[in-house]
Amino acid sequence: MSAADGGPAFPHTRVFSDSPNDLMHQHLAMSGMSLRDYFAAKAMAAVVVAIMPQECHRWTTACFAQEAYAMADAMLAERAK
Repeated sequence: MSAADGGPAFPHTRVFSDSPNDLMHQHLAMSGMSLRDYFAAKAMAAVVVAIMPQECHRWTTACFAQEAYAMADAMLAERAK
């Protein structure tokens, strides 16, 4: 993941140790989906609800996805300011 995709949406760290008394732990970052994907998923729900009743017959599934990712990219750009 990169700064362009916002990094991980729900980052967390797992701690590993050879011994319960070991003060030197190894950390492993767990990432999951990107923040961009998370934003796009949330935007997709809003787009479908807003468009579906009136104009869904004019939109392809690719159009819904493009709009959702366009919104996600706008959110990431605003967040970077």
